[in-house]
Amino acid sequence: MAFLPRHILGAALAGALALMFTASPALAHDALKSSSPAKDAQVGSVKEIELEYSAGVKFPFVVLHDAAGKAVPLGEPRLAGPKVLTDVLQPLAPGAYVIAWRVVSSDGHPIEGEIPFSVKGSASSSASSSPSGGQPATNPPPQAAASAAAGEQSAASTGIPGWIWGGLAVLVVLGAFVLIRTARRGPDREEVDAD
Repeated sequence: MAFLPRHILGAALAGALALMFTASPALAHDALKSSSPAKDAQVGSVKEIELEYSAGVKFPFVVLHDAAGKAVPLGEPRLAGPKVLTDVLQPLAPGAYVIAWRVVSSDGHPIEGEIPFSVKGSASSSASSSPSGGQPATNPPPQAAASAAAGEQSAASTGIPGWIWGGLAVLVVLGAFVLIRTARRGPDREEVDAD
């Protein structure tokens, strides 16, 4: 039985290594590198929203709200490598806006964020065409976050989280340990019987 502690130590070490290698990608979620319009930018007009991430993403969801919380019509988000592109279907009146986005990271985890910006314009056109009146951007209303969460709930479930891979690795290591231990016990018992 002197070999038992060595095998337990080996199994524990193998399990720890398996968890470390399977869990490490889950710790490094992708991130938004840049956007157009940029955060807190003042722009003359916006015809397309461009979001660039640190790696390829899946299941993009993009909404645009004015300062009053009214949704602005957008085209269907499309993927172009690490970028998500979305057409703005109508001219934006001067005022404050917030882009709310949510994607599934390349490691299978959902990530999200907000990008406030404003559209420049004259005071008279701002007052007549936009209820926001050029006010600074604020956080989007709770409806934006709720609709983003509802739209991505099914998409997030398609990725396989890192903890599942880690659990599978532990099960494989434990199975190997049981097989090794069972194989070692057979000859020991025969020697005892022979004595």
